[in-house]
Amino acid sequence: MEEIIGEHSVHVVSEVEPVSAKELPKKVKRVASLDIFRGLTVALMILVDDAGGEWPAIGHAPWNGCNLADFVMPFFLFIVGMAIPLSLKKIPNKLLAVKKVIVRTLKLLFWGLLLQGGYSHAPDHLSYGVDMKHIRWCGILQRIALAYLVVALVEIISRSRQDRDDPEPTNLSIFTLYYWHWLVAACILVVYMPLLYGIHVPDWQFTVHNPDSIYNGTTFTVTCGVRGKLDPPCNAVGYIDREVLGINHVYKKPASRRSEACTVKPPYEGPFKKTAPAWCYAPFEPEGILSSISAILSTIIGLHYGHVLIHLQDHLSRLKQWILLGLALLTLGFILHFSHVIPLNKQLYTLSYVCVTSGAAALVFSAFYVMVDIWGLKLLFIPFKWIGMNAMLVYVMAAEGIFAGFINGWYYDDPRNTLTYWIQEHVFIRVWHSRSAGILLYVIFAEILFWAVIAGILHQLGIYWKL
Repeated sequence: MEEIIGEHSVHVVSEVEPVSAKELPKKVKRVASLDIFRGLTVALMILVDDAGGEWPAIGHAPWNGCNLADFVMPFFLFIVGMAIPLSLKKIPNKLLAVKKVIVRTLKLLFWGLLLQGGYSHAPDHLSYGVDMKHIRWCGILQRIALAYLVVALVEIISRSRQDRDDPEPTNLSIFTLYYWHWLVAACILVVYMPLLYGIHVPDWQFTVHNPDSIYNGTTFTVTCGVRGKLDPPCNAVGYIDREVLGINHVYKKPASRRSEACTVKPPYEGPFKKTAPAWCYAPFEPEGILSSISAILSTIIGLHYGHVLIHLQDHLSRLKQWILLGLALLTLGFILHFSHVIPLNKQLYTLSYVCVTSGAAALVFSAFYVMVDIWGLKLLFIPFKWIGMNAMLVYVMAAEGIFAGFINGWYYDDPRNTLTYWIQEHVFIRVWHSRSAGILLYVIFAEILFWAVIAGILHQLGIYWKL
């Protein structure tokens, strides 16, 4: 089964032959560029999560726009889609393939709830447990699980055409051979766009649940009574999540809190303005229901790139397809955004956002493919390769802060006297006389590079965290 965010068995050769039902799956060469791209994406997640507070330009855009952090989720989904056809080629039995897809989906949902549902409070708060009245149902792994489930099942169901021998594949035949996937993409747009622009969003209320806030326990009313708005307080994405999930079960600290209308020093975290509107204090789910439906499109685009890898046998043909489609997606996305038709927005996962981020993923992967699989420059990107081959381990331990939380559990006299804080303060911040530079270097060397080395050691020992 392919690696979604950490399994070891993504294997393929430059020329992949269809596997008949009577043949056993063959162990073939791993796609190094896909591992490296995955490792880069995990590293980016660590970087933007842990250094984004000091460097808001790399953190999530408060609302419209696209910063470095906003490419992480689409890159993950693109990688998931690209890996699906490579892995399912090795499982000729449809029922067995469906079983494996469902089991993996359940595992992703479990880990998503455990890590982002509110049970774990690592790395800063030395406690665990979640009030079920306020558990967060959505998250990164939950979104990946949904996209993976839908796209993988479509791939399996339409397999009778996929396994057909096509002696002379062309750029057009790859699209037509997999027309079911594009029909699903069209259906997603038919559902997403009318709901986003057509649902009437009424006025709504929420109560602040934050012991550190002077407004804790206060109930606010947000005035809407509109439809088709894509602003923070009155969009259909937030409305659906509040109605279906319940407002107590969505993310409490959305990026929109750093908007100019809310905070004193935008786009930094900080105290709110005295004139901040009520919605600044409200929760919002960046991985919600409607936006996750739209996010499936990123996985379908990645799926197409996996099909190209399988069916087109020479490097030039693959790169032509990948680069041209990537540039077309980027162009379309920028036209939609700068013409003010559909803004780039990660929180809503708009169509322009899908196009720009998927196009960027396509071009970044193509660059890695050239450098690694054609030119053979694997050694240059070896840290990313190690992370990519054990991505689930690095995601849990570093990006979700589980290892740092464990280290912070050992302190002297005061919970702030820990090895983590000592290294940050004395090895990085004081040496560079800058908190921003110190935190950035700490994340690069003490987190990303550290876990790359750990992943490399585990790779040498043949140890991988599989889902």
